[in-house]
Amino acid sequence: MEIEQVGADTWQAWVERHRAVLLDIREPYEWNQTGVLPDSKLISMGELPSSLEQLSHETPILVVCRTGNRSQHAAAWLESHGYRAANLAGGVVAVAKTMQDAS
Repeated sequence: MEIEQVGADTWQAWVERHRAVLLDIREPYEWNQTGVLPDSKLISMGELPSSLEQLSHETPILVVCRTGNRSQHAAAWLESHGYRAANLAGGVVAVAKTMQDAS
């Protein structure tokens, strides 16, 4: 199954266009260290299987982590459970770099 990859420069438009949830699956200590993207739903990867009631099968999900590796796996897992999920390629690291390059 191929997971849609959303770029660090287009994630906000993707979320708006699809009226999607931005799901940050990093661990709580990571949220505290580097902050979170605006309007993120915070469910760590380890808590995801027991937190599915917080997500809707009707709403697309853009999954994010630090570099895009864990979010790729989580997006595939969500897809296999009937959710529409995409991966924020490069994660928050890529978003931060895109923001730096733009300034």
